Amino acid sequence: MKKIFVLTALMFATPAFAGGGSAVPTGNTIAAIVANDPNFSTLLTAVQAAGLASTLSSAGPFTVFAPTNAAFAKVPQDQLNALLNDPAALKALLLYHVVPGRVTAAQVVNLSTAKTVNGANVTIAVNGGTVTINDSTVTQTDIAASNGIIHVIDTVLMP
Repeated sequence: MKKIFVLTALMFATPAFAGGGSAVPTGNTIAAIVANDPNFSTLLTAVQAAGLASTLSSAGPFTVFAPTNAAFAKVPQDQLNALLNDPAALKALLLYHVVPGRVTAAQVVNLSTAKTVNGANVTIAVNGGTVTINDSTVTQTDIAASNGIIHVIDTVLMP
């Protein structure tokens, strides 16, 4: 119950972040797509808290493995709160979800690892039609943005 309350509070905190000096991105950038999709409201809160909205609005290109609200709901409440209150740790975690360049699903399935923007590698595995990044399953691929591409994942990647 506490986890639901915290995540609900985070989702309702998003407009406060957006209205508190950090403009909600517009256009077709990765940041704008995340900002305008309610399934990414917790990710948006985290991106804004880490100060990465402008980065994900920049030219890129980037490939983002984007965790949904349901993915963030799997993170223990105390861990999530600690991350949201530690911008440096939060930024490192979020950058672990970003790979430089535009990597399509067709390219991802031919990789076994990828180096993320935070410097660490993620492990990529393909089993039948399922692609996993570390312990996370890719649930949607190739959401095109003007500055890269988004692949939706069901679990937050922990470096």
